[in-house]
Order: sequence, then C-alpha cells, then structure tokens
Amino acid sequence: MAKQKRPRDPVQLAKLIGDIAIGEVEDVESEKKKNPPFRGRPGGLTGGTARAKKLTPEQRTDIARIAAAARWKKSN
Repeated sequence: MAKQKRPRDPVQLAKLIGDIAIGEVEDVESEKKKNPPFRGRPGGLTGGTARAKKLTPEQRTDIARIAAAARWKKSN
C-alpha cells in the first residue's frame, strides 16, 4: 500500500479518504497518532513532587523566600 500525505484540496482529500476506507492507500497521519511525542501531563504530574522530596527543608525555605521577594518586587 502506498502512503500519501493529506492534500489541502477538499476534492482530493475526499478521494484520499475514500481510498483509505477501501484499503488502497495507507493513512500517514494515523501512524503519527499511534506513538505521539512525550510531553505534557504524564511526566509533569510527578516532576514537582519528586523535586520537593529531594530538597531539604532549608532549601525549600530559600526557594520560597526568593519567590516571595520576586512577587513583591513585581508589584512595586
């Protein structure tokens, strides 16, 4: 089966969709969706917690102090 990119022309797109439906052409975009790039939520949910567990209470206090100073500096 041949692989084709999706055309921008609506008539050609309709023909391609028909060809995909009957199996003459393989859909290229469906392959991209099978293995999407890793970004967003899955790693992001654990990142902050893992970092917080590594930090000592003094380090967390220092980070919070710097963040509070930056917030107050912006409002003045």
